[in-house]
Amino acid sequence: MSLKVTNARRKQRVRNALRRSANGRPRLSVFRSSKHIYAQVIDDLKGETLASASSLEKTMREAGNTGANIDAAKAVGKLLAERAVKNGVKEVVFDRGQYLYHGRVKALADAARESGLSF
Repeated sequence: MSLKVTNARRKQRVRNALRRSANGRPRLSVFRSSKHIYAQVIDDLKGETLASASSLEKTMREAGNTGANIDAAKAVGKLLAERAVKNGVKEVVFDRGQYLYHGRVKALADAARESGLSF
């Protein structure tokens, strides 16, 4: 089985488990590339993004954070949580996608928790 098929299956398995346990809460989705990290809070019932943050934003680049390290992931998680809380979102479900809960993904999640999101 190819890596692409394996990752797609893992992503679907995680997403299906989230749908069963979400109970109407928005989803905090993470995408990690080799150079950057992106996160957004999505309301699946309405089909809209409530808050988003990435390492591509001007404030992140000025701070000297590339998206390829844990420090940038922490900064993105903190920024996302602040924006989500400002928009009235306090509880989410964490969608790690095809990525293991380790490294940059874990750092983003921990920073979001410390900044006020609950999951």
